[in-house]
Amino acid sequence: MRIISYFFLLIIVVFGVTFATLNSESVTINYYFDQSTLPLSLLLVLVFALGCLIGMMVGFWLVIKTKITTYRLRQRLALAEKEIENLRAIPLQDKV
Repeated sequence: MRIISYFFLLIIVVFGVTFATLNSESVTINYYFDQSTLPLSLLLVLVFALGCLIGMMVGFWLVIKTKITTYRLRQRLALAEKEIENLRAIPLQDKV
């Protein structure tokens, strides 16, 4: 299994190197106040990495939000179960 993982890693590295050599042209990026020149392959990798980072942050936020909601629901469930247990412990009284 480890050999297969190394093989896939090697394939990814080879694709990355060929991608970088095929896209070595320089691209000018205009900011609001400045501009810079980067190779196209580097720009694409940076934009992809930034997108992954933003996606991970949004995903992390959604996971935290879901965990907080789950925690609150478990607290309410525990309270409801305790209340049901207390109600079942009360003896029934016949009205005369």
